[in-house]
Amino acid sequence: MAKKCKAIDTEKIRKAVKEILLAVGEDTEREGLKRTPERVARMYAELLGGMHEDPKRHLRSVFTENYDEIILLRDIPFYSICEHHLMPFIGSAHVAYLPSGTVLGVSKLARIVDCFARRLQTQERLTYQIADFIMDSLKPQGVTVVLEASHSCMTIRGIKKPGSVMVTSALRGIFKRDPKSRNEVLSLMHKRHEG
Repeated sequence: MAKKCKAIDTEKIRKAVKEILLAVGEDTEREGLKRTPERVARMYAELLGGMHEDPKRHLRSVFTENYDEIILLRDIPFYSICEHHLMPFIGSAHVAYLPSGTVLGVSKLARIVDCFARRLQTQERLTYQIADFIMDSLKPQGVTVVLEASHSCMTIRGIKKPGSVMVTSALRGIFKRDPKSRNEVLSLMHKRHEG
């Protein structure tokens, strides 16, 4: 079981950022940098706010519905922070499920993605956390989550390969067991409107 995190301590972040600026040889009293530690602390509190958010709060909009076809929300923009370099990765999430008598309000799928994305993450973990949460909470027949993201830790540093996109997937229930269902959901996820 994961340890419960304390609330984000913006004062500690502010002090740490000031030390980083000093360590790289900057003058922390320079006009452009005077308030940088505070700005960075607020930024981290915003970008990592999902660490202290319970995704179950987004299940308040569950409705009984006799619908037994795929529900898909495609191209959900997301951003997250890679836990290895503390650099952002940005992309799109595609989330589908095959309901078993209940459906979730559509905006809640995007909110669930955001809740898990706004944490220190790896893309692989983020993908399966979204899928497992929806599978465990809604009890659908199946869930598929596909994330496509560009990682700044490899586009602007290290190997420096801008334009590269990492794709991860998590399939649960019928989408994992049944090839026909899997092909249908993946086809819907990647279908683009022409024109």
